[in-house]
Amino acid sequence: MTQSDALPVPAPTPSDEPEAAPRAHLPGDGNMWVMVLGDLIIFGGYFIIYMIYRNMYPDEFLEAQQHLVINLGVLNTVVLLTSSWFVARAAFAARSDRHEHAVRLLYAGGLLGLLFMAVKGYEWYTKINAGQTNSEVFYSFYYVITGVHLVHVLIGLIVLGVLVRELRNPSRRRVSVIESGAVYWHMVDLLWVIIFALLYVMR
Repeated sequence: MTQSDALPVPAPTPSDEPEAAPRAHLPGDGNMWVMVLGDLIIFGGYFIIYMIYRNMYPDEFLEAQQHLVINLGVLNTVVLLTSSWFVARAAFAARSDRHEHAVRLLYAGGLLGLLFMAVKGYEWYTKINAGQTNSEVFYSFYYVITGVHLVHVLIGLIVLGVLVRELRNPSRRRVSVIESGAVYWHMVDLLWVIIFALLYVMR
């Protein structure tokens, strides 16, 4: 058989071509990620200054840390991690158009956020009543770092309220907004884990 007698090879159809790999999905809005990274940089500055002073006054810091109730820190860590889990599940539910379920999960996450603030408020109250104020170097850092974080928790609770409103409005329900709010809440959670490690655990 000559080359001219060979059967023609059919051109590949689009279905024969390998499928393109799915593109990675960055949850939320790019502007939210910029804000989150900016917040992490600012807190990183707080943490570096804290470590510098800790190295300068190790005995004073260690003595002051003995008065922290680590069980309260552990409780708040568990509370905030669980809250973050609820918010993450809410984002998944919103992507699946299970809006009512997402709203219930956001309520659960928000209630745990309020519990976190209540525990931290109780801890502050007991410390101040015991005379452990910002006149001590360690506690000046303690109140500033945990106080700024509490402000972020409060902002996060407002964000969760906005997400609930978004999901309750059938004409809106933008998944990108839900994801952006979840990203912010996870940042608040991450910051607390670092704060807990620095203030309560590291001795």
